[in-house]
Formats: sequence, C-alpha cells, structure tokens
Amino acid sequence: MLWSLLKIVIFVAAVAALTLGAGYLMESTGGVMVTVAGTEYTLGPLQSVLALILLVVALYILFKLLSLLVAVLRFINGDDTALSRYFDRNREKKGFEALSDGLTALAAGEGRLAMAKAQKAERYLERPEITNLIVAQAAEMQGDRKKAEATYKKLLTNDKTRFVGIRGIMHQRLAEGDTETAMQLAERAFALKPKHEEVQDILLRLQAGKHDWAGARKTLNAKLKYGALPRDVHKRRDAVLALSEAKDVLDNGKTIEAREVSIAANKGSPDLVPAAAMAARGLITDGKKKHAARILRKAWEQEPHPDLAAAYAEIEPDESPNARLKRFGQLTSIRPEHRETRLLNAELHLAAEDFPGARRAVGDLPETEPDARVLSIMAAIERGEGASDRVVRGWLARALTAPRGPAWVCENCNHIHADWVPVCTNCEAFDTLSWKTPPQSEVATPVGAEMLPLLVGDEEQPDLPAAASAEPTTADLEAHAEASETAESAEEQQREKAN
Repeated sequence: MLWSLLKIVIFVAAVAALTLGAGYLMESTGGVMVTVAGTEYTLGPLQSVLALILLVVALYILFKLLSLLVAVLRFINGDDTALSRYFDRNREKKGFEALSDGLTALAAGEGRLAMAKAQKAERYLERPEITNLIVAQAAEMQGDRKKAEATYKKLLTNDKTRFVGIRGIMHQRLAEGDTETAMQLAERAFALKPKHEEVQDILLRLQAGKHDWAGARKTLNAKLKYGALPRDVHKRRDAVLALSEAKDVLDNGKTIEAREVSIAANKGSPDLVPAAAMAARGLITDGKKKHAARILRKAWEQEPHPDLAAAYAEIEPDESPNARLKRFGQLTSIRPEHRETRLLNAELHLAAEDFPGARRAVGDLPETEPDARVLSIMAAIERGEGASDRVVRGWLARALTAPRGPAWVCENCNHIHADWVPVCTNCEAFDTLSWKTPPQSEVATPVGAEMLPLLVGDEEQPDLPAAASAEPTTADLEAHAEASETAESAEEQQREKAN
C-alpha cells in the first residue's frame, strides 16, 4: 500500500513539473536552441513543449524495450518471468476448473467423470494430495476397490493426507470383514486424530468385538475427554465395559477379581441390571447378604427385572415359599404397580398356593398386557382354584399365540437376545440392548391357531389383563406343554373333519 501511494505521489509530481516547465516555455519570448553535430536548431515555445513530450515518450519506450530484453534473457536463462507466470496462471486456471468439475461430478454420483476430471486436474496442477482424494472416492463409487486401495496407499506418503489414506483402507477392510487389520488401522488413525468421532466409534466397536475391554475403556475415556460423549453416557458405557471385563475374568476362573470388577461396574451404573445381579451374587458368595440385598433393591427401584428377582432369591435359597413371600415384600414394596412386580408377586403367591392372592396380584394384566407369561400364570391360578380343564386349556390356548413379552432387544436392529451382551450379535452395535417388548412382526400364526380358544374352551375369566416376560416359570413350562398337546389334538380334529 505504501509503495502504491509513493508511485502516485511521484506521478503527480512529475505531471506538475512537466506542466510547470511547459507553461514556462510557452510564456518565454525566445525559444530553445539545440546543437546537434555542429548544427544549431532553434525551437519555438510550442515546438519546445512538443519536443519535451516526445522525449519523455521515447525514454519510456526505451525503458520498456530494455525491460523486455532483460525478461527475455532471464526466460532463456530459466528464471521466473512475467511470461512464465502467465503460462503458469493459465495452467492453474484450467487445473482448478477441472478440479471443480471433478468435485461436482463426485457429489452428483458420476464416478467415471469425476475420475477423468481429477486426472486432468493432476496434469495441470501436479497436486496429487488433492486429486488423489477425488480419484480414490470416485473409484470406490465405481466399485473399483483395487484402484481405490492403490490410491489410498499413495495418500499414505503425504503427511497431510496420511489420515485419509488410513481411514479409507480401514473402511475397505471392514467391508471385507477383515476386522483384525481394520482394528490395527483404526488404532493408527486414532493415534493421528484422537478427536475424530467416527474413528473413535469404529475403534470402540472393534475393541468390544475382540473383548479388548481395557483398550475399549481407554477409547471411551478419549471420547469423554474430547467432548464426543456426555458424561452420563460415558459413565453408563464404562460400567458396561467393566461388566464385560468381569464376565471374562469369571470365565477364566478368577472369581475374586470378577467380584471386584462387577461391584465397580454396579457402582458406575446402578441401573445396569446384569451388573447389579453379578455384583449381588459375588457378595452372596462372600457372605455379605445384606449388601447384596441392598444392591438388588436399588437396581429394582431403577427398573424391576426378572434377573434381579432371581438373584434376590439366591440370597436365601432354602427358605420355604411362605418365608420367601414375606422376605420378598421388601423388594415388591418398592414399585408395587410395575408389571414385573405384580407378576413376581403372583408367582410368589402361586408357590405359596395362595391362589386368590395371585389373582389379586395379577389384577387387570390379562386385559391390558396379555402375553404368554401372564396368560400362563392365569392358567395356573385357574387350575389351583379348581377350575375345569376346559377353562385352563382356554388360557393356555391364548398363551400359544400371545406376544412374547419383554426381552433384551437391540435398539439398532431390533434383534432379540436370550441374555444380555455388550455387543449385539446381529449388527455388532455396542451397548444397544434394552429390556423392552420387541416389535410385533407380521408373521402369520399357524393355521387354525386363532380357533384354539373356541375348540378347547372358554377362559371364563373376570376382567383381568396380562403382561409379558421373557423368563417362564415352572408353571409356564407346564402350561405351554399342555397347550402344545391341545394344539396338536385340535389340528387332528380339523384334519378329520376335512377328510
């Protein structure tokens, strides 16, 4: 800016000086005498002004010719000149136009055109760290995995694009199912960019799949450190990893270490049902029954679950049904209106042969939440109260086609698991299992199943509802066995009628 201002000041001063000189010559009475090779020339005022202007123009042209001559000599010598810069700017313009067209084609899904434009841009720009990115992604879009991998490997040679190359090859290995190599690449990518959320998630999932719980916990801590995970979610998932580590330790026969880790997992997330159950069982083994009961009651307060009830029963395995019913009162009084509490109460009353108490505990579940567990309990209640076989079979027939009830369901793919696992066995998502009623599929029931209640009898039930569970009791299993026999006999009757 100062140089530009200085040039403007010099130009104005030169113009002022020339104007002043021209004015002086025009006002003078004489002229200008010029002697060239012994010959004198006398110029008038106007002629002097014109001669001065021509002299200035001639000097300007002379300087420009000298500058051009110097530039040509420098160009011949190989130095950077205005001429070479002109050609360079022209090449850059064409290169960036091709690069822009390549990016547009890539965004539009035209892989072949994107590759062609990227190769053209490379000829003009000679910037492989830019053009190779487009070539690699375009090759993947075209399904040319070999070219894509070869291009990603080229990116590894440049510090600026090394992460992109590793990430690209990692995704290819994941697509091929080579999780071992993919995990190594994910670790390298994580070392380069520990803040990258996608790499964090992939590495965490692969580590969990390989049961590398210690490594997974480090990755999880990194997600918390760099703000990619809320603190409450981190606390929950760290407890999940600790519980998984405890299970592996328990499988190796190190029961003491497993108890310590499971107790730590329970402290990290008291609402994690498997952690609470494992911690309680560890305390029961150590003879700390009161501590185990406290853990289970705290978890039951968060979410009643059959596994918690099973662990609570193990505190006193040899007690009588009536004593168990009394002891469980401390647990069932926490959330008495929850369906799991009501079903647990009903099963406890059934074991104590208090059938009216079991009916009161079930309440309206057979109407509001009629699933296999609820309907099986109702069949056991009817049998205990001396109802006819026709009534009992009617309940069992309904249980055959009733919903399954709550189970461990993956939130990501809705896959149902018999037991809790940290990683979904179907989609390999981490910490996505929740205890809930699975979505009902549009699977048709067996032919004639909807007619079973009419064939085997009416329930003759009062206004009662039913709920679902994933863990049947002994009465449930007997009920289902009888229902299966009933269904077979009903189908035989239908075939005989058809014949």
